[in-house]
Amino acid sequence: MSAADTTSPVKVPPPRPAPPPAAAKEPGRTRTSGGTAVPWALLAPCLLVLALVMGYPLVRLVTLSFQKFGQSQLWGFQPAESVGFDNFAEVLGDSTFWAVVLRTILFAAGSVIFTMVAGMLIALLLQRVSGWVKTLINIALVASWGMPIIVATTVFKWLFDADYGIFNALLSKLPGVDMIGHNWFASGPQGLLVIMLLVVWGAVPFVVITLSAGLTQVPKELEEAARLDGAGYWGVFRHVTLPILKPIIVMLTTLSVIWDMGVFPQVFVMRGGHPEAEFQLLTTYSYDKAFVVNDYAQGSAIALLTVLLLLGVVAVYMRQMLKIGEVE
Repeated sequence: MSAADTTSPVKVPPPRPAPPPAAAKEPGRTRTSGGTAVPWALLAPCLLVLALVMGYPLVRLVTLSFQKFGQSQLWGFQPAESVGFDNFAEVLGDSTFWAVVLRTILFAAGSVIFTMVAGMLIALLLQRVSGWVKTLINIALVASWGMPIIVATTVFKWLFDADYGIFNALLSKLPGVDMIGHNWFASGPQGLLVIMLLVVWGAVPFVVITLSAGLTQVPKELEEAARLDGAGYWGVFRHVTLPILKPIIVMLTTLSVIWDMGVFPQVFVMRGGHPEAEFQLLTTYSYDKAFVVNDYAQGSAIALLTVLLLLGVVAVYMRQMLKIGEVE
């Protein structure tokens, strides 16, 4: 008898039945019936507050810009008259208005550039210092960010005072420099430069904190690979760090433009409540037209034009963010 005859055949287990196919999802059943209502329900309180706080002022602003509304109409001596686009035609035909627009754009551009450059440099510096130094710098940044605008403006007025300002005293210690008694507010460009430094000083902390949070998301492996490929510090920053931080930079730049275009208390307080003609920005110019000249209609028209200008900035921001989303 051979070994093949004595070996019993191996029993093969029966195959398992295949699981039944899953039922195909109907195209209209991907979401629950209340899925679209939940986000709107969560947003409803915020939208209600915005409508109450901003709705009426905005409607009133638009209404006044199309009317003849001065002090007589304010006190009820004369009814408000509809004048169509006459207020806008008068404002747009005024050379002073365009000078103020140009000054505001230059002021905002300078403030934004200085803020973003200083914020990026400080944020990069914080990545290279020890933990306790970073903590101290962050405390100082938050303290300066939380300081009220009126207090910060008063401090800057003292720093750049012509008679007792410490800034003039420090500059005068440089060889060949004599700034004792120099009045920084004798001319518009120098005075606006001081106000710009005040705006940058108050805006840098937010930029630094936000960029520092973004830098923690940059993969160290990509930076190390770039260095192995021969890239220097600038090359790593340009080709690795900057592209990853681009969405944050676009957001911060847009917010800075909106905030710096709307600067009011810094100029108003720095000039004692009466900004001179060469210190006028769109916000203070609109305020003077409405509450100093008592032409509320033209003041409203200038404010509405400012809002439209800022909406253009927001449109550019949204377009950039959509492009970034498509690339990602």
